[in-house]
Amino acid sequence: MEFAFYVCALVAVLTTLRVITHTNPVHALLYLIVSLLAISGVFFALGAYFAGALEIIVYAGAIMVLFVFVVMMLNLGNSIVEQEREWLKPQLWIGPGILSALLLVVMVYAILTLNDQGIEGNVIDAKQVGITLFGPYVLAVELASMLLLAGLVVAFHIGREDRKGEVLSNRPDDAKRKTEERV
Repeated sequence: MEFAFYVCALVAVLTTLRVITHTNPVHALLYLIVSLLAISGVFFALGAYFAGALEIIVYAGAIMVLFVFVVMMLNLGNSIVEQEREWLKPQLWIGPGILSALLLVVMVYAILTLNDQGIEGNVIDAKQVGITLFGPYVLAVELASMLLLAGLVVAFHIGREDRKGEVLSNRPDDAKRKTEERV
């Protein structure tokens, strides 16, 4: 398991650096997904199987889908079609694909050698997790949800473009002023 820990940690560090340094948001999201999968591999290597599974389900699954939808929402318009074709070229997926394949090899190795190490896991059902999350940790859960909502609203307003003929308010004086500014 030590081998799996170090490989997953190295992949997590490398992909996180690519997330920070990449200028293309779609590529950065791909590397962020691989980074989150690598962090879940670190959790698995340390014996925290439930934390690793939650990392995959919650972060690499649900939160990344939210980020992809935000990127899609900010790129509205017909002028983006050619840019998206450039982003979806197969050679751009080679880096995240190779790192994901490396993580898959490490996870298969870790699963196959699990019985040799004598690791036992206690089964925790969903009811116990729910009681814990919405019992003593309810404030942290609600603060995290509010933080994600605030980030989504800010990203929408910062990335929004003023389009010709679009009225952002229903008040007549705003529409009149907007029309006068264009003329």
